[in-house]
Amino acid sequence: MPARSRVLSGMRPTGQLHLGHLVGALSNWKVLQEQYDCFFMVADYHALMSEYEHPERLRESSYENVIDWLAYGIDPQRSVIFRQSDVPEHAELFLLLSIVTPLGWLERVPTYKEQLREVAGRDLTTYGFLGYPALQAADILLYKAHAVPVGEDQLPHLELTRELVRRVHAMLKREIFPEPKALLTEAPKLLGTDGRKMSKSYGNTINLSAEPEVIRKTVQQMFTDPLRIKRMDLGHPEQCNVCNYHKLFSPNEYTRIWEECRTASRGCVQNKQELAEQVIALTEPFRAARRKLAEDRANRYDGVERVLQAGAEKARVLARQTLAEVKDAFGVGHHEVRR
Repeated sequence: MPARSRVLSGMRPTGQLHLGHLVGALSNWKVLQEQYDCFFMVADYHALMSEYEHPERLRESSYENVIDWLAYGIDPQRSVIFRQSDVPEHAELFLLLSIVTPLGWLERVPTYKEQLREVAGRDLTTYGFLGYPALQAADILLYKAHAVPVGEDQLPHLELTRELVRRVHAMLKREIFPEPKALLTEAPKLLGTDGRKMSKSYGNTINLSAEPEVIRKTVQQMFTDPLRIKRMDLGHPEQCNVCNYHKLFSPNEYTRIWEECRTASRGCVQNKQELAEQVIALTEPFRAARRKLAEDRANRYDGVERVLQAGAEKARVLARQTLAEVKDAFGVGHHEVRR
């Protein structure tokens, strides 16, 4: 067992990151890399499972993701940063696990039916999309991760991985993987600027790299308390999206802001103006770091590619070892005869 426990986490490449990624993953990753041996993965195979009709976007989106990771302080000297498709062992372990994964286990994953119901304009009735939890299991088990940072909504995915570990061990009569534990992250729920689920497809996000004037304009258009019609009406901050943003991004001030809202001592315009300046101040160090990383636009992806390739080399050392062990247990592939 390594000196520090091992953690794997990944992100589907969707281009430049927004405030939802900050509170949901990046801020947590930055802490985790100080405490664990972290493997941070650009999950491009996972992206293909739902975006296979637009593969031309994938590579640039992956680069943009990683630039944001680096700008925020995810350090390739302390963490292994790699692209899933650069480590072919992911696909091979996925195949072996899919052979023994009961169909019912995949169909009962809550997000599977949710996505089929909610995602419009794309055909997700594919073998790959049904099987993506088995690929997630392969991602985790390939590095024998001891823990995976997840929110409560992702616990069913991790439990499927744990069930697969037990099934494989019982079938092969050999213990290969640790059962990964959940590192429950208390990621606060951040709605989009229009009050719906935050999503680029809804156009209701604020990019971490957005310039100050864009942030001010976007915040000015945010939905506020639907029950507060006039300036002197008493507010209901719990029901106001702007006030909930203040709770996250103005932690030392939000109690006062909420009370002034309740008593009509402040209006929604002031709320928005102060929130915009708070978000601008919060993201300015990120923007400065990102500008430095992307100074030469023509060659800005070269450095990112070097980071990804170096990370893939480190990842493959462990991935090869694990896959060799699994293939030996399954009785496939080359087997060294002991004399």
